[in-house]
Amino acid sequence: MTPDRPPVTPVPDDAVTEGLATLAANGPPGLLERIAARWARTPGPVCDLYVASTHRGVIYVRTSDAVHDDDTEFTDQFHRRFAQPLLAGGPPPPSNTDRADRIRFDLSRLSAFEREVLLAVLTIPRGQVRPYDWLAGRVGPQATAHHVDVVLRENPVPVLIPCHRVINADGTPGEHVLGQAVKRALLAAEGTNLGKVYALAQLDIRYVASDATGMVCFPTCSQARTDRTGFPTVTAARDAGYRPCAQCCPAPDEAG
Repeated sequence: MTPDRPPVTPVPDDAVTEGLATLAANGPPGLLERIAARWARTPGPVCDLYVASTHRGVIYVRTSDAVHDDDTEFTDQFHRRFAQPLLAGGPPPPSNTDRADRIRFDLSRLSAFEREVLLAVLTIPRGQVRPYDWLAGRVGPQATAHHVDVVLRENPVPVLIPCHRVINADGTPGEHVLGQAVKRALLAAEGTNLGKVYALAQLDIRYVASDATGMVCFPTCSQARTDRTGFPTVTAARDAGYRPCAQCCPAPDEAG
């Protein structure tokens, strides 16, 4: 015997329509910004920059040359790397590399080591360069120049996080995520005398010391003086009575 069931009350068509309509309503405020990134184009130091940002900060940067001045190529590159929606528009993106320490970055997709390397790069002032060994020393005793080089070659936010300021110990520029020509152009735009660094390195001079200050510095340091004496290592300079500069922080165990 079939048990009695309560009668089914028909739902008016208009009630169904209204119910379905609620499913298409706008989400909570700020939801879209947490799901999608936004991009815009802004003038840069050597050419225009395409800059993508999330609610956390800048997540991806490419020069207009690197994407052949093509908006679609930039968005395609972003999608391949992050698999996240990318929408045009939003507030004007940052482009001033002098104030990069005040820009918010979204490095949440990177490993802790990768983030540490890129944040250490932000401490290198405009117009100055540091060798890969120095950068490795800033992020931990187990890091090597090769380790940090691998990270910089995949830097998602070049130019704004100025990995172009990290060079080889012999004064040559080294590689760059956007190409060596871009690296040289960025350094030139910042007034970096890379030729001087290279010339000194050929004489086995990686550091310069001043009797006026009693300090040993990297050649491009703002504290480096003209009355300088050259040294191949910080240890040699310390043995001669000079102390490491507190601004450029050359470490005694660096190879150069």
